[in-house]
Amino acid sequence: MSMTTPITTSAFVVPKTGRTPDALPGVSVVVPLLNEQESIPGLVAEIHTEMSKICTFEIVLVDDGSRDHTRAVCLDLATRFTGLRVIGHARPAGQSAAVHSGVLAARGAVIATLDGDGQNPPENLPRLLAPLLAQPKGPGPRSGPCLGLVAGQRVGRKDSLSKRLASRLANRLRMALLSDNTRDTGCGLKAFRRDAYLALPFFNHQHRYLPALFARDGWGVALIDVSHAARQHGQSKYGNLSRALVGISDLAGVAWLIRRRKTGHPVEIRDALPDLPVGAGPESLPAKETI
Repeated sequence: MSMTTPITTSAFVVPKTGRTPDALPGVSVVVPLLNEQESIPGLVAEIHTEMSKICTFEIVLVDDGSRDHTRAVCLDLATRFTGLRVIGHARPAGQSAAVHSGVLAARGAVIATLDGDGQNPPENLPRLLAPLLAQPKGPGPRSGPCLGLVAGQRVGRKDSLSKRLASRLANRLRMALLSDNTRDTGCGLKAFRRDAYLALPFFNHQHRYLPALFARDGWGVALIDVSHAARQHGQSKYGNLSRALVGISDLAGVAWLIRRRKTGHPVEIRDALPDLPVGAGPESLPAKETI
């Protein structure tokens, strides 16, 4: 598992007639796209309809180096939908890199993601976001139970039998090694705190390990069943064999990250430090005020 910086292939695209409101949105919906020109118009319209019911929002479309007319379609939509923004990679960098670039560009404190192929129905967004939007704003996970991630788990999947069997095997292996209690980490429907996500270690294929990584950093993780739709346009960009091959090294790397997580957590010291003799070291500090 290589630790890389995804933004090296990113080039921000600013629509000439795009209209982004000045006020910060409550939620940023990030959609990674690779050669999905047919799926985008209907998907954006559905996202706009569902998000309009719950809060202020923006939509961030991330073109991951598409070779069809995906980028042109996105730019056209940005002239017709308020708060729709388009960014792009010069060449394909992978789904995790596209999501990461989208979150970096996003302005909302809460992020929702879904795949750009139309198989993650936007009607799931209100239920997915509700737990995060309802919780009180807090300083972070160490001040008490604090929800960082709400992950969707697909029911009634509309994929091929071979794809479902491969996913089931991969999910069982991952759960056995990482103990993340998540039966379906490949679902693109997720909602999370932006600050918590950006504090995670980034690597390619990171999006399949978000429950384990959020839990590693001390955040609460909620799981919600979501619906799944059959693909109407195009075809899957990833094969079962390719996912399995990269999954082996990724799984070992995530297990290593969990074992090597930071175990020291700072607390703010409000009382004045006592006078210490010259040359006294940290061991002379009162035990109750250690960091």
